Amino acid sequence: MPTWFKKQLRKAYYQKDRYQIRLLNQCWFFYNQKNCTTESNTLP
Repeated sequence: MPTWFKKQLRKAYYQKDRYQIRLLNQCWFFYNQKNCTTESNTLP
């Protein structure tokens, strides 16, 4: 997880900003899903 993303997530939790937490969470799962499928497709 990138440092800038961790900082944003930490800030959202600290401020109890539910909207931002949800948004970042969705972004992270979308990013992971894309990367996992890409990596599994490149494996022999």
